[in-house]
Amino acid sequence: MTAPDDVRGAMLAAVPNLRAFAVSLCGDVDRANDLVQETLLRAWSHLESFEPGTNMSAWLFTILRNHFRTEYRKRRREVEDVDGGYAERLTAPEAQTGHVEFGELRKALLQLPPDQREALILIGASGFSYEEAAQICDCAVGTIKSRVNRARAKLAEMLTVETVEESEDTPDNGSDTLTSRVA
Repeated sequence: MTAPDDVRGAMLAAVPNLRAFAVSLCGDVDRANDLVQETLLRAWSHLESFEPGTNMSAWLFTILRNHFRTEYRKRRREVEDVDGGYAERLTAPEAQTGHVEFGELRKALLQLPPDQREALILIGASGFSYEEAAQICDCAVGTIKSRVNRARAKLAEMLTVETVEESEDTPDNGSDTLTSRVA
């Protein structure tokens, strides 16, 4: 991957996954786009530190994650719409069920601790292996597995979803997938 076209192609191929990861981290599409752009600029300006033959996506995800954490530390003292009242007035209620469910999932994801959310998105949504995610997060593989497990359990609890194992105690509904409890 030493030719500029190969590097540029690999970077461009990673953009959709970088963007999805950035949105999951910060919960704001505009901030996520800025984060991805800054990641690509930093990667391009420090291209000499990329080791040919290694995983370009993992390198970019690491840059994005580190930049997000740096921004987070800077912004945590900022106070914006503490109770969410202003933002609540600006949003329109979703008309379709899928949008409502996605919104609920997104809110639940944002309630997870950042390390659990990060691990879950890397494994579940971005398709990284546990080993790659551990490298990106600079921690042990067992730590990533634990974070993903805790994140999945917390999401299931927040969204009142029961797993197939839990539903074996109830009458068979003919489904092998996650089932939602209807209140």
